Amino acid sequence: MKPTTKPVLAALALCITLLPALAQAACPSDLEAAAVASAIVARQPVPQPAGTLSMAGGLCGRDKVVRYLAQAYGESVGYKAGLTNPAVQQRFKYDAPLRGTLFKSMLTTDGAELLAAFGTRPVFEADLIVEVADPVALARAETPLAALRALRSYAPYIELPDLMVADPSTLGGPMLAMVNVGARPGVVGKAIPVKATQELADAFASMTVSLTDGNGVVLDSGKGNATLGNPLNAAIWLARDLAADHMPLKRGDLLSLGSFTKLLPPRPGLAVKATYEGLPGKPGVSVRFR
Repeated sequence: MKPTTKPVLAALALCITLLPALAQAACPSDLEAAAVASAIVARQPVPQPAGTLSMAGGLCGRDKVVRYLAQAYGESVGYKAGLTNPAVQQRFKYDAPLRGTLFKSMLTTDGAELLAAFGTRPVFEADLIVEVADPVALARAETPLAALRALRSYAPYIELPDLMVADPSTLGGPMLAMVNVGARPGVVGKAIPVKATQELADAFASMTVSLTDGNGVVLDSGKGNATLGNPLNAAIWLARDLAADHMPLKRGDLLSLGSFTKLLPPRPGLAVKATYEGLPGKPGVSVRFR
C-alpha cells in the first residue's frame, strides 16, 4: 500500500487544484458567447457551444451574451420571465422559470406593424407586462396582493420571441437561458395604473387571455392562473431571482410575466389581437405582420 500512497495523494492534490478550472469550464467562453450574440443580432441560427451545456453553463453564458447584446441594443429596460407556464416548460424540458433581459429598443407600441421574419424561428404569444414601483417590497412579497402593491402599472403585451436555433426541437432549458430566453420585439399596450385590491389580484389569476386574428377568429386562449398560479407570482420570482444574483430591480423596471397562450408562428398579412377578459375594461393590444 505504501508505494501507492504518494501517487494517490498527488492525484488528489491535482484534482483539488483543477476544481476551479473545471467549474469555470462549465461556462461558455467569451468567444462562444460573442458568437451567440452576433448570431442573435444578425437574426441567424445561433451556434451551439462545444460539449454538453449544463444549466449552470447556460446561465453563465446568458450573462456574457447579454453584455454583448447591450452593445448592439443599448439600454436595458427590464426583464422577462420565461417558462412560467407548465405547457411551455414541458415543450422545453425544463420545469422552472428562466430570466431574460429586455432592451428598450425591443419594445414598440400598440398597433405596430412588424416583419413576420423578425427572427430565425419567430413566434408570438399573449403576455403581460408590469412596471415596478417598489423593488424591495416586490422581492419581499408573499402574496399576489403584496406584489400588486409594489407595482405602478400593468399593460397588455404581445411578446414576439425567437426560438433562435436551426432545429427548435433540440432547444432545452440551458440553451434557452443562454439565448436570453429568446427575447426579441414586444408590443406594449396602454399602461393601466394599479389599484391594489384583492379583487384585482384575484382577477389576474381568473382572467381569460385570448389571441384572435383580424377576422375575430380565436387562435388560442389561456387562463391567468396557468402562469405560476397567478402572473403576479412571476413578478415576485423575477425580483427574487435578480436579488439572488446581486442585481436588484430598480424603480421603473418593466417585467414581462410569461405566456398565457401557445407559441404561434407569424406570417405576412396576419393581424393579431390579445384581449384580457376579466381585467377591468377588458384591455387589449394588437400587432400586424408584413
